[in-house]
Amino acid sequence: KQFQVTRERIRQIEAKALRKMRHPTRIRQLEGFIEMPKV
Repeated sequence: KQFQVTRERIRQIEAKALRKMRHPTRIRQLEGFIEMPKV
């Protein structure tokens, strides 16, 4: 264990980060870094 947090807390942090990354304005900012399939 590197951080003193529970698995559940890690899951929550991860879910929040993914939710933020899916936000439309963030997606535009990330487009230069990752290849996104055109939907």
